[in-house]
Amino acid sequence: MAEIALTPVSYLVLGEVARRGSATPYDLKVAVAESVGNYWSFPHAQLYKEPPRLAEAGLLAEERETGGRRRRTFRITEAGRRSLQDWLSSPDPGRTELRDLGLLKLAFADLGRPGDVARLARAQAAAHRAHLEVYRTLAALPPDAMVWTLRRTLDLGLAYERLVAEFWERLAADPVLTRTPPSPPSPPAEPARPQRDASDESAGDAVASPGTQVVPDDVAAEGGGVG
Repeated sequence: MAEIALTPVSYLVLGEVARRGSATPYDLKVAVAESVGNYWSFPHAQLYKEPPRLAEAGLLAEERETGGRRRRTFRITEAGRRSLQDWLSSPDPGRTELRDLGLLKLAFADLGRPGDVARLARAQAAAHRAHLEVYRTLAALPPDAMVWTLRRTLDLGLAYERLVAEFWERLAADPVLTRTPPSPPSPPAEPARPQRDASDESAGDAVASPGTQVVPDDVAAEGGGVG
């Protein structure tokens, strides 16, 4: 049996198989979609790849049908159960991972178009309200329909979806987003230039008449004058 590196999905598979007693990859897909898949998202194709990998490492035991659809059924081994329990007993000091596309868009919304934030907020509020109703339906199931540990995660899911829906609803109702932006001011009109009269232009270009000139007596006596 080869040692392999175990990931969160590995422990998820071990946990689901241990809880159900046995499971096919399809069983795992259905179970995860109805429970932990609500807060731990990953490609569901891993639910078909991970069980055979865990079986090769001796953490799961595999049985395969000889005919028909040749379904593969997995059960947890003692080694797999010990590995799962070791993981459950170790504290996790890491911070919560959050990949929210709505928050990512909101972070850059100041670079978008007018009205984008309001539309985003309304859509996000509706989506979280819808998810909240799904959780409320699950919470209304009989007590024996869900193990108490899953019910505790559901309690947090209810509180989270309610909080997030209210956040987006407040944002959608923000007066800054609903107020019609004022029209940009018109540029100031240029002052009118005074028009010059044609007569003014001709008068400005004309040379003034020299008028009457006084000729000195000594120049006049010699017969000089104005040339």
